[in-house]
Amino acid sequence: MFLKYHPLMFITPNLPLADLVPLVSAYLEGGGRWLQLRLKDCQPDEIIYTAKEIKAMCKDAGALFILNDHPDIALKTQADGVHLGKNDMSVAQARDLLGSEFIIGGTANTVEDMISLAQSGVDYIGLGPFRFTSTKKNLSPIIGLEGYAERMRNFREAGFETPVTAIGGILPDDVEAIMNTGVNGIAVSGVLANDNDIPKITKRFISMTTHKYINHE
Repeated sequence: MFLKYHPLMFITPNLPLADLVPLVSAYLEGGGRWLQLRLKDCQPDEIIYTAKEIKAMCKDAGALFILNDHPDIALKTQADGVHLGKNDMSVAQARDLLGSEFIIGGTANTVEDMISLAQSGVDYIGLGPFRFTSTKKNLSPIIGLEGYAERMRNFREAGFETPVTAIGGILPDDVEAIMNTGVNGIAVSGVLANDNDIPKITKRFISMTTHKYINHE
């Protein structure tokens, strides 16, 4: 599974392309190899243009490019995958449109969400939020560390092996404890985008998540 080699996802903040390019470039420079482009309140033509540009940067770096929402645009721009929120197209519909080789991720907050997504055939689950974050509107209930441990235990005991990515306000000091709950990786946004040295903090996150993931093998 691709997630074994990409335990860190960067979810882009909602910025114009001119501001996204240096952010993405710095993340890729730091070794980031999994990026989700999240554009809210944008017109389809703007999303298409931005997705093509960011996709090209990811391709040059050998990074996976995931588009948030918009399976049709993900297909048109030859993205590697799409991430579906709870109110987006169903996983079954997206799979019919995109085919079996396309990466499809889904958002979960409860273990019931996780099981439903796993049964629908997603390739990974974004579980969160860990804590409050201002980068996402209409935030689901906060999970916290104990919540992650409980959900991961119940999910694995139910027999599901779908990779799980923790998301939502995660800071470097949180990583070890979160990875110890059994998740396969983490997703970050603002903490990376707002750092003064994006390549350095990217390398730090990768080091912590990769080391922990390998120890779980």
